[in-house]
Amino acid sequence: MNSILKIIKSGLDLIRRAFIGLLRLMERITLRAHTRQAESWLVFWLAGLSFLWLWDFFFLNQPAFQALNQAFVHTVFVAFAVVVFAFFQAWVWLMIVHFLEENEHKRVLAGVHFLLNVVRSVPQIVGILFGYIVLTLWVAKGALSHDVEILLLMALFISIFVFLEVLDLLRERIKYFQKLDFYNAMRVCGVSSWRIINYDIIYKNSLAHLMNKAIGVFAASIFLQCSVDFIISVGLSTQVNALNFPVTLGSLLATIDSKQDILAISYTLTHPGYLPNLFFRHLLGISVAFMIIFSLLSLFKITNALAERLER
Repeated sequence: MNSILKIIKSGLDLIRRAFIGLLRLMERITLRAHTRQAESWLVFWLAGLSFLWLWDFFFLNQPAFQALNQAFVHTVFVAFAVVVFAFFQAWVWLMIVHFLEENEHKRVLAGVHFLLNVVRSVPQIVGILFGYIVLTLWVAKGALSHDVEILLLMALFISIFVFLEVLDLLRERIKYFQKLDFYNAMRVCGVSSWRIINYDIIYKNSLAHLMNKAIGVFAASIFLQCSVDFIISVGLSTQVNALNFPVTLGSLLATIDSKQDILAISYTLTHPGYLPNLFFRHLLGISVAFMIIFSLLSLFKITNALAERLER
């Protein structure tokens, strides 16, 4: 009887181990699938942009091709600068909030939270639009003359209304690890909370989350930049034009030629035979629109795949 019970127990234990092993295998396969999905969309995005560049190189006129290249480079430069500014601002405010919480400066902490909530309450597109208006006035007065200065200020205005997403992520990561035993154990051992937060939590255990957030901020900055650039470019004064304001994908989309190219798509809906002309006679506007939409879609897919992988 005992031998039969041992056999049954061994069989159940074997089934349990096999089931756990199967679950772990499925988890690994899922993680690899999400990673491959992100890599596939990255390759697809770069391949699509490369194909578009080659097509424009052969069929787009030289001035428009140069303007398109400059607009793309400027847009990507601003997006990267937004990521850098947003992460730096988030880290600075994180350290300020942590210092105030650790030293129990409740009144000052309440004021800091109020200031952050004020920024949070302003719609991103509206806040960035007002920042761009100030930038436009400076350009019109001749206070800014170099393209790099203008592009960096663009990035700074955008980052002011984007960094809160990074700050929220950092605070969530810190709160999560503060609930674990290792945080209190390291504090008891005499390790400073600054080292625990910056090295053990952010550097050693949050880089994947921060990388995913950086891609999301990069995509959001492209969308916000193109939207506001389009609005500003449509309403620019006579003192501010393409000669003294850096061209971006948003401002290039607001030009007369690009608008006519986009309107040609609606004409094609009622005249299907006109479709081949879109890829030759109306290439500028369609190329700009494709760059924006295709980039946002690809970056969204990459971010979504990485986020699903982190949730596993």
